[in-house]
Amino acid sequence: MTDIKKGLAGVVVDYTAVSKVNPETNSLLYRGYPVQELAATQPFEAVAYLLWHGELPTDVQLRQLRATERSYRSLPADVRAAIDLVPLDAHPMDEVRTAVSLIGARDLAGTGSVLDASGNPDENLARSIRLFAVLPAIVAYGQRRRRGQQPLAPRDDLDYSANFLWMTFGEEADDIVVDAFNRSMILYAEHSFNASTFTGRVIASTLSDLYSAVVGAIGALKGPLHGGANEAVLHIFDEIGSAENVGPWLDEALAQKRKIMGFGHRVYKRGDSRVPTMKAALDTLVEHYDRPEVAALYDALESQFVERKGIYPNLDYPSGPAYNLIGFDTLTFTPLFVAARVTGWTAHIMEQLASNALIRPLSEYNGPDERHVEGYVPDAATLAAAERAEESAG
Repeated sequence: MTDIKKGLAGVVVDYTAVSKVNPETNSLLYRGYPVQELAATQPFEAVAYLLWHGELPTDVQLRQLRATERSYRSLPADVRAAIDLVPLDAHPMDEVRTAVSLIGARDLAGTGSVLDASGNPDENLARSIRLFAVLPAIVAYGQRRRRGQQPLAPRDDLDYSANFLWMTFGEEADDIVVDAFNRSMILYAEHSFNASTFTGRVIASTLSDLYSAVVGAIGALKGPLHGGANEAVLHIFDEIGSAENVGPWLDEALAQKRKIMGFGHRVYKRGDSRVPTMKAALDTLVEHYDRPEVAALYDALESQFVERKGIYPNLDYPSGPAYNLIGFDTLTFTPLFVAARVTGWTAHIMEQLASNALIRPLSEYNGPDERHVEGYVPDAATLAAAERAEESAG
């Protein structure tokens, strides 16, 4: 009997030097660095450089990356036009997927056959930086157009995180808000062979192009069991309303055997190592915006759910209310995840291509035994092929 690993649980399919969870410290490591240390000390651009190159940048390297990134921040007119074709009541992940697909088509136009699609390392690094740079404009415009607002031009005098907030809200964010947002982007940037990253690596393994791999990863991230979970947390908060309603709400939810989004993780058994850093950022936002009721609801649901089920929060639990306090619409949360995770995706895509093998797992068939269509008469070529197959088997 074949040992089926549903969901590929426990299956090790390849090596990676991009990230790992250290079981001894329960820390998520990016290229060896604990992510909480990176979030406390680094701008997001430096972490992107680390994921792509394997080392943190020098001051000169960081300035060079920032100069390149700032040169690609603007939303191209044709990409904006494509986003405008997406219905306003569609999910904004559809806007992001459409925009990245068009950017890829524009960039690869005239490159020849599909045999030339995968690109060389320098080309793929340049493509990665361009996506990293333009995704804030895509995500920001998506929220603004749903609010009936015009897009805003990027600011060259602001770093990545501050500019992202500027393009979304049209005002310079306070340092506390920029810092909390920057930390969230770093925490979401990478997480080994998660569903979307693995999707991207599978696509890259066919020697398709980097943009196609990222588009596939976006599709995987849209699902509520992956990137969509941070949206679901806010929907739960909206359902509950206030801390005093947690007990009755949880009684009913558990009786209905509902999945409580924002809790549990396949990798972490002692709690998601990213949560303390994001919870600390959330606490600063609660104080900054004077919203103690958010913290009260957060703490009440966490304590009661952990007490009853022994399952701890994951990163989506604190990030959802943090993004809400900053001012992002709930539907924008998963596109924010894309803007962060594109750094990890592209690092993995380039790693896959550097030592490629087509990812093609097997399956165990459990359908009907061989059977034949009534009245079918095989032709001579088919009969000859069948005879050859029998001889080979014999």
